[in-house]
Amino acid sequence: MISDTATTPSVVLFGDGRDWHGRSLRRAFERRGIKPVVAPLPACGFSTETATGLAIPGLGDHCPHGAFVRFIPGGSFEQVTLYLGLLHALRERGVTVWNDARAIERCVDKSTTTFFLQKAGLPTPRTFAGVDRSTAEEVVARLASEGHKIVEKPLFGAQGKGVRLIETASDLSPPEAVDGVYYLQEFVPPAQEHHQDWRLFVCGGRVVASMIRHGEDWITNIKLGARAEAAIASQELAELAVGAAASVGADYAGVDIIQARDGRFLVLEVNSMPAWNGLQKVTSLRLSDTVVDAFLAAALPGSTRTVREEA
Repeated sequence: MISDTATTPSVVLFGDGRDWHGRSLRRAFERRGIKPVVAPLPACGFSTETATGLAIPGLGDHCPHGAFVRFIPGGSFEQVTLYLGLLHALRERGVTVWNDARAIERCVDKSTTTFFLQKAGLPTPRTFAGVDRSTAEEVVARLASEGHKIVEKPLFGAQGKGVRLIETASDLSPPEAVDGVYYLQEFVPPAQEHHQDWRLFVCGGRVVASMIRHGEDWITNIKLGARAEAAIASQELAELAVGAAASVGADYAGVDIIQARDGRFLVLEVNSMPAWNGLQKVTSLRLSDTVVDAFLAAALPGSTRTVREEA
């Protein structure tokens, strides 16, 4: 069993530890003999008075072997920059960070995700991102003339919030409603009679669980009422999901894929801090344990872990 003392903590878990995912991850670590230091990022900072240059509660002058990022809170540009800077600094110190700041930055910014998907040659809907409204209007008008609708998404957004279906240029939100950036993606009509897409959970370079999300309308987010159905991904889907996660450098990720009417599979998004409570309900695999095992194999290679089963 790994020894984990207050003076030499081996793992830090970034988040408040109180949500379902945080509690689940803590239990998974503890079953493996590790009591992680739980550190909300707003409580952390930099300090020249520590040996590491970092001020993370519970660590003192020590660096952990690994840092698992469950949650990065919102905030001002300066606050979020500091949070990400901490993750960059840990990586520079040789700490294994899941997911590290580079992957998080690439996924939080949907336009950057799109860039890396295209760079890797992975199929994704036609997409435009920019700040100029007149250019956005031209994109909408061009796609509409081809018979397509457009999805307007917040550049930074999750769980289907703020997503709108656009049919004409006049439907575009005013600049202040999209924080001055238009992220537009060609709408993919459902291949079936109803709206559905895939969520594949990638961890350590393989798909460990997957589901089909059935929506009452075109937004198929579980938080907004979509129904989850257990499903086994084909090799084609699995390879696409693994490639999408790798393209942004994510060690674990939730990859959203939709099937077009012509049969093609297209990657919609890659989430570097995915929720998996909906997926957990339709799989027998304990996902927190799977994630923690893969993380510890990377952060503490060669260590022997004794797993304590819960009663």
